[in-house]
Amino acid sequence: MPPIYKDPTQSVEARVDDLLSRMTFEEKIGQMCLLDGRIEPEKWITQKHIGSFLHIIGPRTNELQKVAEQTRLGIPLIFGIDAIHGHAFWPKATVFPTQLGLSCAWNPDLLTEVGRITAKEAAATGMHWTFSPVLCLARDLRWGRIDETFGEDPYLIGELGKAIIKGYQGDNLADPHRILACAKHYVGYSASQGGRDAAEAELSRRNLRSLYLKPFHEAAKASCATFMTGYQSIDGQPCTVNRWLMTDVLKEEWGFAGFTVTDWDNVGRLHREQMVSPTIQDAGRRAVEAGNDMMMTTPAFFDAAVSLVKDSLLDEAVIDEACRRVLHQKFTLGLFDNRRYTDLDSGAAIIGCADHHAAALEAAYQSLVLLENKNNLLPLDVSKLKRIAVIGPNADDRVAQLGDWSFLGAMEAVMNGKLVGEDYHADTVTVLQGIKARVGQNCQIDYLQGCDVIDPAVENIAAAVELARQADVAIMVVGDTLSQNGEVRDRANLDLSGAQQQLMEAVHATGTPMVVVLISGKPLTIPWIAQNAGVVVEAWNPGSQGGVAVAGVLFGDRNPSGKLTISFAHHVGQQPVYYNLVPGWHAQKYIDMPVEPLYPFGYGLSYTTYAYRNLVLHSKTLAAGETLKVSVEVQNTGNRAGVEIVQLYLNDVYTSVTTPQKELKAFARVELAPGETKTMLLEVPFEQLALVNAKLETIVEPGEFEVMVGPSSRHEDLLKDTFVVA
Repeated sequence: MPPIYKDPTQSVEARVDDLLSRMTFEEKIGQMCLLDGRIEPEKWITQKHIGSFLHIIGPRTNELQKVAEQTRLGIPLIFGIDAIHGHAFWPKATVFPTQLGLSCAWNPDLLTEVGRITAKEAAATGMHWTFSPVLCLARDLRWGRIDETFGEDPYLIGELGKAIIKGYQGDNLADPHRILACAKHYVGYSASQGGRDAAEAELSRRNLRSLYLKPFHEAAKASCATFMTGYQSIDGQPCTVNRWLMTDVLKEEWGFAGFTVTDWDNVGRLHREQMVSPTIQDAGRRAVEAGNDMMMTTPAFFDAAVSLVKDSLLDEAVIDEACRRVLHQKFTLGLFDNRRYTDLDSGAAIIGCADHHAAALEAAYQSLVLLENKNNLLPLDVSKLKRIAVIGPNADDRVAQLGDWSFLGAMEAVMNGKLVGEDYHADTVTVLQGIKARVGQNCQIDYLQGCDVIDPAVENIAAAVELARQADVAIMVVGDTLSQNGEVRDRANLDLSGAQQQLMEAVHATGTPMVVVLISGKPLTIPWIAQNAGVVVEAWNPGSQGGVAVAGVLFGDRNPSGKLTISFAHHVGQQPVYYNLVPGWHAQKYIDMPVEPLYPFGYGLSYTTYAYRNLVLHSKTLAAGETLKVSVEVQNTGNRAGVEIVQLYLNDVYTSVTTPQKELKAFARVELAPGETKTMLLEVPFEQLALVNAKLETIVEPGEFEVMVGPSSRHEDLLKDTFVVA
């Protein structure tokens, strides 16, 4: 008879127990290592029993899996990759808008579909695991990784995070295309001082429980398979050695059953950079005892852990628990019974197929946010235009349009060290290409880059001005680019860089109507554009079909419906401007800056208009365990069909601790024909009314609550009523 661990009829628990009983502690420690597979992977598998690799993709996964299959116990490998908004490190894969763009659709079903497609394409190239989603709160706009977030609100982040996790992991354990999700970065990584990547975060435990932990709790409840430990320290303690976070909260309080993995060389950094461990052995011991189950790219951890166990400085039972969690996921993923060898020939029909491109286009459409449309300049009527000038450095730039974690960034050499050339994501439709395809022969399209995104010395503004003078409308495509977004790419200045501002002002001076399309990884400080441009469309990094979507919105093929999930500041020094600030005692603003953001959370325009009426609370008194039910009528008062995003906010009026005056608690998308009215029912579970008090208790305090419903977080946009918790 085969060993129990090789018998698929046995339970996962029985198989894990049997395998653990056969493993040496060195083999167990090998399962706790995740290494860069480009560096001598065969040696690591055969000599150190390493169980997981990243930066390996395609046929190479088959080769290494066969090496692992020939080891003493034949434990399969897990291959992981940063498939953040699509499996974008594969040259022909579908690239969706970045997380920040996707969040502006306010559509969990869309996120589930994005996750499903990403999983299917990743699995077709030998991947089992994506280091996604990012569940960090976008609080400081200077931080380089704003584009990777779902915005500034913990409730919305949690809802969208759960949705994409469901897409990655699926509902059917036998699905050969499901992959493991990874909630990151646990936790408070985005709260680093000055928006500097991985700097110290000054957060209290109440602050963590009130805000930063909430999306991760939702991920744990959604059975997210893995969590990734943050780089930074909180109140002097690196997350990597924070047992309260890693074990007390995550594993014991929340009952998390998956495994945790550190971020890149977190264990080594304890010794070399954060300087809290005098030796790598001490760093490894503290990381394991805190609750980290797998150590990413710290090759020295293996020998350090072996020596710790041999010297009785690390209890083997702790190693067993970590290894058990990793093995459990390998069994659940089906790797012991079907090693999921990659068939690239069959995968080629899946990756970047027409259906997936259609989904990417739909995602791009839903993610676009119309910020300004003065005098209803949009949609443009091609029949009334003879000449269009498309001007700007991002009009025909794949790198800027696809954004981070796509290509030409941190992983140019992902394909076994082979540098990828211009064919990488060659099917991307840029904004210029999208406009040309949409307009066809109906009018003349003239294009000029005008300036560089970065270098102010590279410009051809005079020629751009002449082009604009001859045009009926100037479509200006500006923003930022890959080198200004991402890990360790934090910015102190959020104004347009290079000579873009000068270009904008010069074109505006011609008097030609100006449509501005922003291709950017984060909100930029654009008060001049807001005041002077006729149209502003925030396209974010809209993915491979972004140019089609931008053109479709500009020319009226699609009514924009996106709403901001992050607030725009007038100036970088105006921060913080997120909508759910706790009220202060004296002035709520700087003396030289408006109190309100330039564009607030939840804001976004349409080619139609909506009216909200008849806010009704189904009960004016709520008892413990009851659900708050709120109805509101929403009418399309314009002449175009559209999708409105209805938002419900709550304010706990008098509380034992200070709380925000407004917090998102529910939302819904509703499609309305011209003149149509629908009654929307929004429900808020009782536990969503809770706060974290001074004793760190999560409780619902009795008293009055204010309900606010409307199209954005702006106070003047909201209908209001009150109820009482008995």
